[in-house]
Amino acid sequence: MALSTKNFTSLVQEWAAVAQTAVSVTFPAISLNFTKGSVLRAFAEAQSSVSLWLQGLTLQLLTATRLATSQNEDVDSFVNDFDMERLPGTTATGIVTFSRFVPTYQTFVPIGALVQTLDASQTFAVYADTNNVQYSPNAGGAGVPGYIVPAAVTGIDVPVQNQIVGSAGNIQAGAIQLVQTGISGIDSVTNAAAFTNGFDEESDAAVRARFVLYINSLSKGTEGAIGYAITSVQQGLQYQIIENPPPAPGLPPAVTVYIDDGTGALPAAVLVECQTAVNAYRAAGVSVGVFAATPLTASVTMTITTAANFQHPTVLAQVTAAIATYINGLGLGATPALGTLYYAAVSAVAMGVPGVIGVSAYTLNGATSDLVPNAGQTIKPGVIALQ
Repeated sequence: MALSTKNFTSLVQEWAAVAQTAVSVTFPAISLNFTKGSVLRAFAEAQSSVSLWLQGLTLQLLTATRLATSQNEDVDSFVNDFDMERLPGTTATGIVTFSRFVPTYQTFVPIGALVQTLDASQTFAVYADTNNVQYSPNAGGAGVPGYIVPAAVTGIDVPVQNQIVGSAGNIQAGAIQLVQTGISGIDSVTNAAAFTNGFDEESDAAVRARFVLYINSLSKGTEGAIGYAITSVQQGLQYQIIENPPPAPGLPPAVTVYIDDGTGALPAAVLVECQTAVNAYRAAGVSVGVFAATPLTASVTMTITTAANFQHPTVLAQVTAAIATYINGLGLGATPALGTLYYAAVSAVAMGVPGVIGVSAYTLNGATSDLVPNAGQTIKPGVIALQ
């Protein structure tokens, strides 16, 4: 409920009114002096100052005793009593494409190789993804790990991680263009999709929201408990829980969980952390399989009609960026259907770009229908061919 508070002036006025009323009961003709500098005015102001201080302490105490009104360290101290901690910031990760003009010989991209944005303000390092088919612990020979670029192949996609922590490490599509580490046979690098999974330290509002999940998880074994386990590994994780999935080769788990960090290429180390976290919350006797979501590529072909006074190549570049951003933002839906890429939505994105007055010859993965992912698939942009 709303609290009734008073300021310094109202406290002084009420003190004076009470004093005058009390005196008037016995001595009606006496009028007390409360002008500035008078003794009674000094008494009133002194008491009002103490009252104002006590009021402030009370308000501060009330905010700290409820999570909904706590801030900063008071939020931490509240949730720490429940063995819950604020999540730290995370670094932005994503996929870059290393390319070359002359693919005559086999080469490799070493782990730790650095790339930069065009303005050199952001630096990213290649990291190991054992699920990538091009990865080899001996790609460079003598035990040097990296990603093999076979002969006749002009480019490969590899994961990179920003060297700074937080949302400041997120970048737009096409921002990475510099190869800082010299790599034999590699001529260029770029990122087709934006990097959006860098997060600052968990905010007070996010901690409060996750605390609700924590309370709901105390029963354990529920979808809410599994969701809490996953979201407590790091910020930005998306998950999809499939109960009683269709039979598969071998012994299928009773519950299948797919996880993604927004890139379509979840790091192996994060997957292991999620598997450990989910296993701690599963019900006894119920097997749970935790897997990384797989990307479903969405390729777009489209003819754009540009309005007069607009440069057609510039408009095409803006439409390409808008479509890629939209597709990349779909993420892993809580159910496969929620991750659907609707056919009409892509053309609507294109029409929303200034200068576009018409869209024709439009196909989505070669068809004119919605693209619906299967369980555990997250849709990511593929080739966007516009003319």
